Amino acid sequence: MSKKVLTEDLIDKRLEERGVKFDIDHYEALKVIQDHYDFELTGDWNGTPDYSIYTETTADGYEVWVATTGDGRNVCINEDVHYYENDLADKLAEAMTDYNEQIYVDDLDSYYVQDAVTAVYDEYVNDMKQEIENDLIEEGYEYPKKED
Repeated sequence: MSKKVLTEDLIDKRLEERGVKFDIDHYEALKVIQDHYDFELTGDWNGTPDYSIYTETTADGYEVWVATTGDGRNVCINEDVHYYENDLADKLAEAMTDYNEQIYVDDLDSYYVQDAVTAVYDEYVNDMKQEIENDLIEEGYEYPKKED
């Protein structure tokens, strides 16, 4: 009986068969992850989001970013207010995968939105890859033994 060899090419082929793309644009990746993680990312305020990211201006004229659960009525200054927007991609990515149905972002064109979509799509691809790898192992495939 011949041995079934598990290779990266085989995994990639199975990913393609499932419709998983490696070279994908921002909007297509966003649609895929919205469908997979069951959330909607919107820039339209409707008053009842599960998670919100928006800018506010302080009393002395500085712009700060608020990333909080809900509609922003219960903001925790220590945890939800950011002086710099560089942490927002992580906050948004976490919100996308954390059972929030509607996520409001006041600037959908911000770099942190693109970074979050890329990170979550990469996580989705890795999850699908792991699932396919497990399926192939169940089908009797094995990675080739490494020689010492």
